[in-house]
Amino acid sequence: MCCICDAARFSVDAMNYAELKINDIANGYGVRVSLFVSGCTHRCPGCFNEIAWDFDYGAPFDEAVQERILRALAPGYVNGLTLLGGEPFEPVNQRALVEFVRQVKQTLPEKNIWCYTGYVLEKDLLAEGGRARCEVTDALLEGIDVLVDGPFVQAQYDISLLFRGSANQRLIDMNATRKNGAVTLWQPPAV
Repeated sequence: MCCICDAARFSVDAMNYAELKINDIANGYGVRVSLFVSGCTHRCPGCFNEIAWDFDYGAPFDEAVQERILRALAPGYVNGLTLLGGEPFEPVNQRALVEFVRQVKQTLPEKNIWCYTGYVLEKDLLAEGGRARCEVTDALLEGIDVLVDGPFVQAQYDISLLFRGSANQRLIDMNATRKNGAVTLWQPPAV
């Protein structure tokens, strides 16, 4: 076990993951480690990852996988972790991810975390009675730096959009949103 993983002991609720991409540059800013979780109830027509709708697809998101992710995140050239799916904000997946996200933040605080969700922040995640809101939603949101929200809408598909598939989806800077008390969109760093 590596030194990063020595401190990492996880309690994991049952969740499968569909894929793990190391050195991914398509799902967020910079070089990333991308975890595609299994399970999604949105069933968006035209979804690029329909196979991950099934909660039983893939392999268990166990301690060994989490340690592998932490090791992959460690190099300085890796900007951070991206969670996508499937649907990370399905309540069962939130419960499996929340402690891991906390561990990533504690172990590697210089790394940022992006998360893609088909849910809408204000309506489904923050509102009491929201479709995906559960006892760990606030804690999971606290660990996310950029939230790409909104369902994929085939009629609004646009290949020229930065880090999103359809025009209705937003790239929300969660740190600025928390600070400002209002949704603030993420802007790419000036080059």
